[in-house]
Amino acid sequence: MHKDAVHAGQSAYTPFSLKLYDQAVLGLSCRWVWKCPSRSLLVHYQENISANHLDVGVGTGYFLDKVRFPVPSPRVVLMDLNPHSLSCCAQRIARYQPQILQRNVLAPIDFDGPRFDSLAMNLLFHCLPGSLPGKAVALDHLLPLLNPGARVFGATLLQGRVPRSLPAKGLMSLYNAKGIFSNRNDSAAALCEALESRLDEVQVRVEGCAALFSGRLPT
Repeated sequence: MHKDAVHAGQSAYTPFSLKLYDQAVLGLSCRWVWKCPSRSLLVHYQENISANHLDVGVGTGYFLDKVRFPVPSPRVVLMDLNPHSLSCCAQRIARYQPQILQRNVLAPIDFDGPRFDSLAMNLLFHCLPGSLPGKAVALDHLLPLLNPGARVFGATLLQGRVPRSLPAKGLMSLYNAKGIFSNRNDSAAALCEALESRLDEVQVRVEGCAALFSGRLPT
């Protein structure tokens, strides 16, 4: 994978844009353009998160800040290629004393710490370059970091065979042209195939343009 393509998907996350992200993306775009409000994503977090959690593609930390962990002092590790996102998220959830890992999930991941019981990949796949079968290699790099039976969950924006309004089509086209998104051929079927070849108990639910997915690492 070309290095420029890998970096393009996360380059939009600058200190300035991160200040607007919650309102512009999680507030306006998710509800009115993608037709999957952030409340649905938060509920999905709540249903799957553990007290020993790895979060990949951390954004601003909105969901980690809002979710109720099952214990007062969870172990939280943040992984992202973008240092601004990592810093923003770590500051927002500083009460949990998160560990920060700046990594590219499309390359083998150097990590020798204890394994995790849950992994979130929220709004990440559509920002990774390539088609879903290719970018699902991120799962091959991340799943070895998990304990048997760990929960894997997240959401991604689709184009194939999902309802998209004219604003959604236009914004996706613009983002794909800029390299911020790479989801022209992403479909629920391709997502299911990538997950089911690696996980048990896979569930994929389409809401608007988004697919909310979950599964469990085999024991």
